[in-house]
Amino acid sequence: MQPCSSRADAVSAELLPTNLIGNAPVLRTIIDTVRRVANYDVVVSIYGETGTGKELVARSLHYLSTRASGPFIPVNCGSLPDALVESELFGHRRGAFTDARESHTGLVEQAAGGTLFLDEIEALTPKAQVTLLRFLQDMSFRRVGGTRLRTADVRIIVATNIDLDKLRKTPGQFRNDLFYRLDVLPIRLPSLREHQSDIALLARHFLVQFAAQYALESKFLSQATLDWLTEHEWPGNVRELENCIQRGLLLAQDDEVLPCHLLPDRLDSDATEAADNLYALPFAEAKVRVIESFERDYLRRTLERSAGNVTNAAAFAQKERRAFGKLLKKHRIEVHSFQR
Repeated sequence: MQPCSSRADAVSAELLPTNLIGNAPVLRTIIDTVRRVANYDVVVSIYGETGTGKELVARSLHYLSTRASGPFIPVNCGSLPDALVESELFGHRRGAFTDARESHTGLVEQAAGGTLFLDEIEALTPKAQVTLLRFLQDMSFRRVGGTRLRTADVRIIVATNIDLDKLRKTPGQFRNDLFYRLDVLPIRLPSLREHQSDIALLARHFLVQFAAQYALESKFLSQATLDWLTEHEWPGNVRELENCIQRGLLLAQDDEVLPCHLLPDRLDSDATEAADNLYALPFAEAKVRVIESFERDYLRRTLERSAGNVTNAAAFAQKERRAFGKLLKKHRIEVHSFQR
């Protein structure tokens, strides 16, 4: 792979896969795929539920490629008006139609030398699908009202949260020929439920990110918060988790983010119920649960302070490193998730 340009280096801190957070095997496979195919001008179709990071992956493919110095133009296909789809994509000459008072450069030309990212590709109307298919056949087009045949130096990446293979089998929904033009290299992003082990890692990443953004002191996620985060189903995926952590950081009044800070209008009753359940247990069992909860929370917060350095964390806790390690093993705490 050729080195990225200076522009790519400038934005690499904000783009994936270097910032595609997660250690789950399914995610590591995607990161490897993105790195492997970034430099090839093959059409990529990105599949995934809302909030899984489809545009982020598209940007990674662009900025890790030799096109990194060119533009990245994202387009929501659902916003393209059917009557003007050709004009929006390919531009038009002045006077080409009633409202064409000035000549207009289309999105394809705007993305010249770079990448055109077509999100929600399933939203294209039948007419728009024909227009896109005709362009993909030889990457040439004419502006509306023009006669000159132009060739586009642009890479096409599309994304959808719909299974296009199923959609095309419904008459009139999605063209077979367009599907096969697009289905060259599909990348399927997992829902957050499918790499649940990465939730704590992602949550801490967002916590640090937003603390820096808002110039706030570092805060910590309580064990109860981490437990709730792990158990939540996250229908909005990583985007929902990101918003949740941002809210928790801003609402927490001290250095600890509690469950009630994440969704304050819904979790107060949950916290009360949890406390009631604890006091409903026999003394010995309740005591064991409280101690275990304290140990997990203490270990996590100590590792957070030491950036995952077990030796430093053990010294802070005034425990032998071996004994500290046994506690980590007992509570199944993975040290790498705290390392920065």
